[in-house]
Amino acid sequence: MSEPTGKYSITMPRDIAEAAKARGGASGLSAYVAAAVARQIERDNLNELIQVAEAEHGPVTDEEIQTLRDQLHQARRDQARGGANAA
Repeated sequence: MSEPTGKYSITMPRDIAEAAKARGGASGLSAYVAAAVARQIERDNLNELIQVAEAEHGPVTDEEIQTLRDQLHQARRDQARGGANAA
């Protein structure tokens, strides 16, 4: 079952509206805008979570970020090799 919807009037620059309308395709402008707003809300929520975590534990260092990126890349390589071996 889909979420209840409401009709809203928004104002945006015409070129942005036209680009969104063109990209919305068969789903339409409303679906495209709703998805974009949902993504922005997710980003805002993540930023708030990061602020709370950094206030409690301090900021994440560049070295910690790079270590996690390296681990993620290695896990993806391992998964790709495992997927190829399983075939």
